[in-house]
Amino acid sequence: MAEEARWYVAHTYSGYENTVKATIEKAVENRNMGDLILEVNIPMETVTEVTDNGPKTVERKVFPGYVLVKMVMTDETWHLVRNVRGVTGFVGSGNKPIPLTEAEIASLGVEKKEVVVNYAVGDNVRITDGALESFLGVVEEIDLERQKVRVIVSMFGRETPVELDLDQIESI
Repeated sequence: MAEEARWYVAHTYSGYENTVKATIEKAVENRNMGDLILEVNIPMETVTEVTDNGPKTVERKVFPGYVLVKMVMTDETWHLVRNVRGVTGFVGSGNKPIPLTEAEIASLGVEKKEVVVNYAVGDNVRITDGALESFLGVVEEIDLERQKVRVIVSMFGRETPVELDLDQIESI
């Protein structure tokens, strides 16, 4: 069933996001629905605010008033989430919730896909995706935090640095 799970957006009263998240998680635990409702998430971002006392780092909600729920949509799960105090409904048309697309999930950074890197700095690699597909190059730098790699590619007799995603190259 977990393969059918998709991310849905529940609209909440502003300021109730944490309460809604805790209530959904508690209800899932009490009703043994962990196989249907897999995860509840409130997208957060770290921001540095400059005040009179100097800069301070705070976490704030990216989308106040919204909670993301990864679940298999059934009548039972719909009613569980919809009837939580503080939830006003799902994002979608009428009573039909619309799941987030893969691109939306990736841009929100909700799900991190783990890429196994089987190359190191100095290795010869082949580009497997993008405009420079099938070009050969040498790994110059790997940035795991940003999920990027810099490859030196020889084009038209010149060495050119190219920044790619970790999964766009393969070791040769």
